Parts: sequence; C-alpha cells; structure tokens
Amino acid sequence: MAFRKVGAVILLVSNMQASIKFYKDTLGLPLKTKSKDWTEFFKDGTVLALTPAKKRSMVGSGTGMLVGFMVSDMDATVKELKAKKVKFFKKPKEEPFGKHAVIEDPDGHLISIAEIKTKSEEGFDMLGMLGAD
Repeated sequence: MAFRKVGAVILLVSNMQASIKFYKDTLGLPLKTKSKDWTEFFKDGTVLALTPAKKRSMVGSGTGMLVGFMVSDMDATVKELKAKKVKFFKKPKEEPFGKHAVIEDPDGHLISIAEIKTKSEEGFDMLGMLGAD
C-alpha cells in the first residue's frame, strides 16, 4: 500500500454557512463545490473540505487539526485579516523560517499562515508554530 499525497483536509463544522462564509469570503479561498453536507475549496490538488459535525462535541476548540497556508505577503495578509476581525491564536511573529501567525475559524480550528523566507524549509518547526502568545 502506498499513500501518495493528501487529497483533502476535512473539517467538522458546527455551522456550515458560517464556515463557508469564513473560508470563502473572509479568507478568499476559491470554492470548488458546495452542497448542504459537503463543501470543497481549491480546484486543483489537495482540497479543504467542510462537513457538518453530527454532534457539537465533535467540533474541538482547535484541537487535533491544523490547516496551513503559505502567503506571499504576511504584513498585507495580517492587515486584511485584522480589518475583517479575524481572531489570532498566535500573533504574527518572525521565526527562523520566515513570518508566521495562527488564526482561528468560527469553530476554533487553527489555521497557520506563513511567509517562508527561502525555498528551503530547514528550520520549519511545526510544533513551534502552534505556540500561543
């Protein structure tokens, strides 16, 4: 058996409409497909999928799941997110690999945003990324 790549990151959400609005309108992710029980973002490669949680207790306050996005201009991205009243779990910080911050979606799922300095990911510490301020 050979696992080749991640096909989807799936988030269990408590309010489908609020989550779609956050990912589509607030973060500006391209919508691929949308239905009552399943919504996907990004047309090519790995998709971000949202599906309703069967029980509220299935939606954790950011535990167990982290979605990461690379950005080309962290300062502009942070300014735009703050203007949209997005909650920061970890404020923007200069790291060995570049600039990094962690934001939260409506259910408290953590979303990493990073501006990487070089092509090399050396020094990219995934666990260090999660540290709250």
